Amino acid sequence: MLNQLDRTNLLDQFRTGYADVEAALGGISEAELDHPAPDGGWTARDVAHHLADSEATAYVRLRRLIAEDGPLIQAYDEPEYARRLHYDRPIASSLAVLRGVREASLSLLESLTPAEWERSGTHEESGAYSVDGWLGIYANHAHDHANQIRAARG
Repeated sequence: MLNQLDRTNLLDQFRTGYADVEAALGGISEAELDHPAPDGGWTARDVAHHLADSEATAYVRLRRLIAEDGPLIQAYDEPEYARRLHYDRPIASSLAVLRGVREASLSLLESLTPAEWERSGTHEESGAYSVDGWLGIYANHAHDHANQIRAARG
């Protein structure tokens, strides 16, 4: 379990994630959106769509941890989502999803009681999965992908 200072720091990171992605995409051209990453990974466009899918999944996971007793948290196949969900489309709606669900999750996190921070379930692949663990995963997620976007832009 995290202490209050750790939690505050992670909440601050979570709070600034969308802005970092937005900055990484600032002034990006269509060609840059589709430029392959140097390591052969996702393009900036792929990353933008992944972030929306991941944040939407995270949104549901967080709510299940708080609202249900001991939920089983499902995994999802990120590469399969990228293949099947038409990641070649425009990114504006995915960025809106990222921003909206991140704001909603932040508002919820800032409302939690000490007992709610202690709630947990089980992730079907990685085992024990708590609200603190959720925050530890998603606090830097957008920042990590903002850096991936910067690298893909060259």
